[in-house]
Amino acid sequence: MKNENQISYDPLLGDDDPAPYKVLNHDGHTPLLLICDHASNRVPKKLAKLGLDDTQLGYHIGWDIGAAGVTQYISEKLNSPSVLCNYSRLVIDCNRQPGDPTSIPQVSDGIVVPGNQNLSEEQQVQRTEGVFWPYHHAITEVGAHLWRKGKAPALFSIHSFTPELMSRHEDRPWHVAILWKRDPRLAAPMIEILSRKTGLRVGDNVPYSGWEDAYCIDMHGAAPGLPYCAIEIRQDLINTDDGVREWGEILCDALSEIMQDTSIFDVKHY
Repeated sequence: MKNENQISYDPLLGDDDPAPYKVLNHDGHTPLLLICDHASNRVPKKLAKLGLDDTQLGYHIGWDIGAAGVTQYISEKLNSPSVLCNYSRLVIDCNRQPGDPTSIPQVSDGIVVPGNQNLSEEQQVQRTEGVFWPYHHAITEVGAHLWRKGKAPALFSIHSFTPELMSRHEDRPWHVAILWKRDPRLAAPMIEILSRKTGLRVGDNVPYSGWEDAYCIDMHGAAPGLPYCAIEIRQDLINTDDGVREWGEILCDALSEIMQDTSIFDVKHY
């Protein structure tokens, strides 16, 4: 029976649009689930690029440059499954609570997004149903598939950040940063291992904070009691194939070292 208060909407994605998410190495056995919320700057055809041009969609406002490549590298090297969002954060940010004004930003880093102005609730629900929930359901299902093989998996969320936030003229001197909240099992050793590398400046909950920008790691890591953290890599370090390979290797080595301690895989709520 249809709820009389149910919001109606037309499907967001057409037959020619790709799926809302991509799964790599679905049957990987390593107890490590990789996710990439901002892997793509794709926009559904129905939304006509949100009124932006390709150059604007190629900026950080559209996606996390280099993050998808690093995710894929680790997924292949460590035999770990990964789930990547297939649409731009400007369509809907899968790392924000639906309904939050930053979930579908009208302005991002000083750039007005014409296609996000004055959206009705039906238009917003169209985006959550078309992209947001399918992506999160995929994370849950792929994680469950991995968990059924034995150990509770660790959750590792991969992002990138700009060297400077243009709208605030804010310099970001870190090469890499780890975002986390209460559970230190993955975050603390990752910070320690990365800090060993000479000349590498490692941030702890900067330029974003795991206490604030943590929808995905809260939902898929903290809530089920899995070890988790998010990593932010400076974009100019991973905007080339060589950079992706270098940082893929760095993180594969660090994750492999951390996972030698099997106690991190115990389900634990903090």
